[in-house]
Amino acid sequence: MLVADAQGAVVRCNDAAGLLLPAATPGTPLVEVAPAWLSAAHDVFSSPGPHTVPDPEEPLHGVIGGRRFEAHPTRRDDGSVAWWFVDDTDHQLVQEALRMERERTAFLAKASSLLLSSLNLGRCMDVTAQMAAESLADAALAIAPSRSSRLPVVTCLRGGTPVLADMSVDPDDVPGLGEALRGFPPVPSRWLDPAAAPAWMVPEGFGPVGSIVITPLPGHGVPAGALVLLRKAETASFSAEEEVFARLFAARAGAAMSAARLYAEQTAITDVLMRELLPPVLHQVSGVDFAGGYRPSADHERIGGDFYDVHPATVEGEASLVSLGDVCGKGLEAAVLTGKIRNTLHALLPLAGDHQRMLRLLNTALLSSHHTRFATMVLASAQRLGNTVDLKLTSGGHPSPLIIRADGTVEETDTHGTLIGALPDISTVTVTASLAPGESCVLYTDGITEAKGGPMGDTLFGDERFKRALSGCAGMPAEGIVEHVQMLAAQWLGNRPHDDMAVVVISAPRTHHLSAVNGHTRGRFTA
Repeated sequence: MLVADAQGAVVRCNDAAGLLLPAATPGTPLVEVAPAWLSAAHDVFSSPGPHTVPDPEEPLHGVIGGRRFEAHPTRRDDGSVAWWFVDDTDHQLVQEALRMERERTAFLAKASSLLLSSLNLGRCMDVTAQMAAESLADAALAIAPSRSSRLPVVTCLRGGTPVLADMSVDPDDVPGLGEALRGFPPVPSRWLDPAAAPAWMVPEGFGPVGSIVITPLPGHGVPAGALVLLRKAETASFSAEEEVFARLFAARAGAAMSAARLYAEQTAITDVLMRELLPPVLHQVSGVDFAGGYRPSADHERIGGDFYDVHPATVEGEASLVSLGDVCGKGLEAAVLTGKIRNTLHALLPLAGDHQRMLRLLNTALLSSHHTRFATMVLASAQRLGNTVDLKLTSGGHPSPLIIRADGTVEETDTHGTLIGALPDISTVTVTASLAPGESCVLYTDGITEAKGGPMGDTLFGDERFKRALSGCAGMPAEGIVEHVQMLAAQWLGNRPHDDMAVVVISAPRTHHLSAVNGHTRGRFTA
């Protein structure tokens, strides 16, 4: 306790206060022996006024001898003031540490939320560099592993926007960077010479580098990159605690970047495989019009168990082979088997003139595979002879193709056979047909005729309704028939579940072009 009178002279100082203020002896002016904050507070408190009396419930704070104290004043009857001091240095250090920990926890939570909300690698690198520049350093660089001898680098200044550049540099020329990109533990900041930072690493206008931290961005099993933090010469250097916190942030950033890279790689692989599994876009081949349409069972999927292909003849003018099939099941597993069937049929193209042999060999191939699924299929050979198109049709357990005549009559072909991939021996029947100009042959899967919908929602589209719909397509081009069938099926279904649906139309062109070559250019025509 220290007591000072209204004139600011020390009246009494006990032993504890004497340890804090050794020169505070009775009669000594307080202003000469106490810190300025304490003597100023005494002047205010010893001369009370309506606006100057401090609130005793709100103690003063100040530093004495390098430690922080609370000063509590008590006015005495003779006008003197007794000051009581409480050392709250440790309490304030704990409070400051708690505040800092809360801020860092909030920062890491925000970083995790922003980083994991995107599976785009470029976006993750931008967020990493920008957040690090705003909260950890004056500038930050997020560096991904090299691609074709070039280093992808995102640089961000505090208050700026991230900038991406592909650097043709050697990371091993920078101490600690090559090791970080290979996933080795970080080199302590005190071992790195800021003056050795290369020009490509220092943003334009940044000025001299005062301190630098290089830490790896750990990924899922493989390094995701490196994080470089830069502070200006006039900014305090990185402390050991800050370096540890930077590594915590880098761990989250690396996990996000690794996930984004893995997603990008898987997406690229999926796109390549998807292109191989998707039905092709059909067009005119050797004077025969082909068109196809496909709708998977789930709108969010692109592939399924239905498939079709058109294989042009190796010799111009000979028959092209059309295959359309339906694998038991839906989704990706069914699509994998369709891929195998399509590849097998492609290998069997030298036998395209013998449908039954092709289907027998395909049946043997499916029975010898690990798949337990079966398929139905129809093969069609189409050859342009003059103005007509000759067809040869063979069904393996599949709905028979339908022929739309010029007068609107719809004929069901008499081909039939057993399932493919279910029994050791199969039997099939091959039939022939001819299309006059403007007539078409429709190959389809049962997903169309078995689609449930209509006014009550549980009625099959059915064979008869399908034939009536095709009857109205007489004379339409192949593409128009496909679009009409898909439109009717979609209207019938609404938003209800459905099976995969595929349709292929083979048409004899209504006209032939006098100035066209293989029907690919416009010109005058005759019927």
